[in-house]
Amino acid sequence: MARLTWQKSSFSGGGEGNCVELAAAATSGRIHLRESDQPHEVATTTPHALAGLLNALKSGLPDRR
Repeated sequence: MARLTWQKSSFSGGGEGNCVELAAAATSGRIHLRESDQPHEVATTTPHALAGLLNALKSGLPDRR
């Protein structure tokens, strides 16, 4: 994986750990997400899919399992 510049979520606490971080890959257009406590475990998605997830979370949609 190419070197990424990680940004901490504005909703994360001020201390170390328990922070969600994301980085955008300029060449692939993918978004990478990780938990700061486990930086080697990275989830990768598209901007469109991440926007859909965030919109669903913000709107409080019920779990559709």
